[in-house]
Amino acid sequence: MTALLVVAHPRSDSLTAKIAARAHDRLVAAGHTVDVLDLRAEGFDPRMTPADEPDWSDRDKRYSPQVRAHMGRVEAADTIVVVFPVWWFGLPALLKGWIDRVWNHGFAYGRSRPRLAGKRMQWIGLAGYSSEHFAEGGWDDLIDRRLRVGISNFCGIEDAHVHLVHDSVATGAHDDALLTSADLALTRFLTHPVGV
Repeated sequence: MTALLVVAHPRSDSLTAKIAARAHDRLVAAGHTVDVLDLRAEGFDPRMTPADEPDWSDRDKRYSPQVRAHMGRVEAADTIVVVFPVWWFGLPALLKGWIDRVWNHGFAYGRSRPRLAGKRMQWIGLAGYSSEHFAEGGWDDLIDRRLRVGISNFCGIEDAHVHLVHDSVATGAHDDALLTSADLALTRFLTHPVGV
């Protein structure tokens, strides 16, 4: 089993990075070979380029070498885990640009049988606000629907889950509880039957 662990945070000492490290350990313990894709550390440029702009009339378009390499890493994985901060109730630009450029027409969607069908996916987002604040605004549901349905399901990944770690701004002694929250979500994901 191969897992792609995508990390999208500008700092390597962030709580996002700590949760990603814990996710790596959990994936290895579950028997996965893990490919860590730290978008910042690898210098991924999230800006769309003409070479990677979708061409709706050509599902076999040849994208840039960097994007093709990332597509290969996505395609090689059975399981995809994405760890990221929730900024402005959505994805940080680094991750949004990666989705835009890599999960592109002809690769992630636009075919009768999507290439990503049959994969499993877990999104782990770190949200600064409390779960109560998110619930009042309907943000949990909005983010879940955008990631699980709008990206994962749309690209053929039916077994997709979203977990938000709330109150992530209050760090320190609180970090252990946040790490445990993410760890439990990933454990549930890895141990539940496919499709449940």
